[in-house]
Amino acid sequence: MHQANRASDKSWPHIEAVIFDWAGTLVDFGSLAPTQIFVDAFATFGLHITLAQARGPMGLSKRDHIRTLLADPAIQAQWIQAFGRTSADADIDAIYQRFMPMQIEKVAAYSQPIPGAVQILQTLREQGIKIGSCSGYPRQVLDVLLPHAAADGIAPDCVVAGDELPAGGRPGPYMALANVLALGAGDVRRCIKVDDTTPGIEEGRNAGMWSVGLTLSGNEVGYSPAELAAAAPAEVQARVARAAQRLTQAGAHYVIDSVADLPAVIQQIQQRLARGEAP
Repeated sequence: MHQANRASDKSWPHIEAVIFDWAGTLVDFGSLAPTQIFVDAFATFGLHITLAQARGPMGLSKRDHIRTLLADPAIQAQWIQAFGRTSADADIDAIYQRFMPMQIEKVAAYSQPIPGAVQILQTLREQGIKIGSCSGYPRQVLDVLLPHAAADGIAPDCVVAGDELPAGGRPGPYMALANVLALGAGDVRRCIKVDDTTPGIEEGRNAGMWSVGLTLSGNEVGYSPAELAAAAPAEVQARVARAAQRLTQAGAHYVIDSVADLPAVIQQIQQRLARGEAP
């Protein structure tokens, strides 16, 4: 039986839903919007953090991201030098309150779809596969991002924000499972989580899903489109290899450059389901 006929046969195991991350996955090539804002927000408190440090906890909810950054010994040392004491929960809140308006102001400027994203969503819909999404962004930020993304053709069936579930965010399974509930998917083993961060991959694994990691478009590689165009091929290859290793260690079943490469992975997963395999 041909693959296309099998996919249309409901008695044959098929993918029910694909759940995407946002920045670095569907929009914002290089996951630039959140990264620079963390640098800028910490700078208002007199703390210097690098883009590499800012990228480290990416994928967590933004408050947890700030908490993790402040726990870094080098950044905590800067805090103690500046304020004469260790940081407390109130300081996390203060940085978060400084971060939020800066992120809201800038997120729309980074709403452009990643090449191939619009086409993959269209293909999934044509195949009857439901489209979910979740993000480390809080709801206030997503409410600004979503209309811009939708105007460009990025409009999942479900969107879950990083601050709206009492159980918490990544690497827990909660946002992915909230998508399963909202979409009415009947089997997590027939769902795919697609993400460019290690907490996002762990989220998918913890939810019992197939997890697909993205390298070139995402946080782990971290190139803007212009930087990628100017980078030496050997440097690009090295960054992609490091990203692939990190995502694989986090539990990714597959690692690809971007969502543009997802159709081939979906086909492979369909074939594995047909053989009785599970994530």
